[in-house]
Amino acid sequence: MQTPPAPLPHGADTARVVALFRSRAHNFVGHHGIEPGVHPMEAVPWLDCVAGRGIVGDRFFDHRPDYKGQITFFEAEVHAAVLDTFGVAVEPWVYRRNVLTQGISLREWIGRTFEVQGILLEGVEECRPCYWMDHAVTAGVEEFLRGRGGLRARILKDGRLRVGALAGLTSANS
Repeated sequence: MQTPPAPLPHGADTARVVALFRSRAHNFVGHHGIEPGVHPMEAVPWLDCVAGRGIVGDRFFDHRPDYKGQITFFEAEVHAAVLDTFGVAVEPWVYRRNVLTQGISLREWIGRTFEVQGILLEGVEECRPCYWMDHAVTAGVEEFLRGRGGLRARILKDGRLRVGALAGLTSANS
């Protein structure tokens, strides 16, 4: 007898990928005590995801074995809250996350295996903000983002992620 799939988190049926980003080099990792790098996040129409390795062309591709942040997600609603709360005009790539989503709470995916557009992923942990957020956006953003900094995930099955509906979004466990 097959186990029925776990219920999807709230909003999963209407969630969307709003934008996709990657960067070929690090701006903040390895820059403690010195100025950040100047490598832009590039908006792209798709991301090629490789199981156990990361996103082709991204700075974290083959970063280290079993790396927890092979792909990262951030909520468009949190970005909007930053803009409203701090009165800043920054683009969503400033947080240096790969996938900008809309209509879903990413916290609900921590500890879950799920599939998006045919790509099997494991939600590992919050993508915790660091002190660089105050530098990249404005003072106070690091604290504001605690608990809503996004999602770090491992890629378990290869695939191409595109902007659009989170088609085929399913949960493999509860």
